[in-house]
Amino acid sequence: MAKKHQERHRTGRIGWLRAAVLGANDGIVSTASLIVGVAAANPAHGEVLVAGVAGLVAGAMSMAAGEYVSVSSQADTEKADLARERKELDRDEPFERDELAAIYEARGLDPALAAQVAQQLMAHDALGAHARDELGISEHLTARPVQAAFASAGAFAAGAALPLLTVLIAPELRLVPVVFGSSIIFLTVLGVLAARAGGAPVMTSAFRIVFWGAIAMGLTAAVGALFGTVV
Repeated sequence: MAKKHQERHRTGRIGWLRAAVLGANDGIVSTASLIVGVAAANPAHGEVLVAGVAGLVAGAMSMAAGEYVSVSSQADTEKADLARERKELDRDEPFERDELAAIYEARGLDPALAAQVAQQLMAHDALGAHARDELGISEHLTARPVQAAFASAGAFAAGAALPLLTVLIAPELRLVPVVFGSSIIFLTVLGVLAARAGGAPVMTSAFRIVFWGAIAMGLTAAVGALFGTVV
């Protein structure tokens, strides 16, 4: 009896990993940028903290709502495609079987084997075979709006909490450089963790996240300092 060989692939993590990395990155960058921008205008320490907390709450809710709407739209499209495929299978199953066989033949199977594979897979689960091989919809990659919303909101809040904690412990006179520097470290760690979880090159992932985060914080600090001087 042949042993069952099970492998764990990183594609199963795509849904939650994308939402978590995007949420944490947004949480760190947007909250740190907000704090740096406000602090550059030289307000009271408490005002900077209030602005950061408001940014955390608003950002987390925005991420959750945006991710839910976006992924729900994807889920609606998948459901519509599956409903259409189900009708086509009911209307003309032989044509759908030939269509599936043509897909396998294009992937390298000879015509006879492709027809046999299509016939057996459709006998087992016709809609599942077409969803996977014709539409590109699989159980592991299907859209999950609620999961994506919670992952994004939670990751954003966790990321935003880091620069907020920095505000609590940083000296008021050195708030901007301390928040900026610590956020660069946070973003580097996030890039490394995301790369390891997804199997991507560590240096590329970390540099990409840090580069854009640094630009966002730098521009916001410049705007804050400009308006602080003018006002």
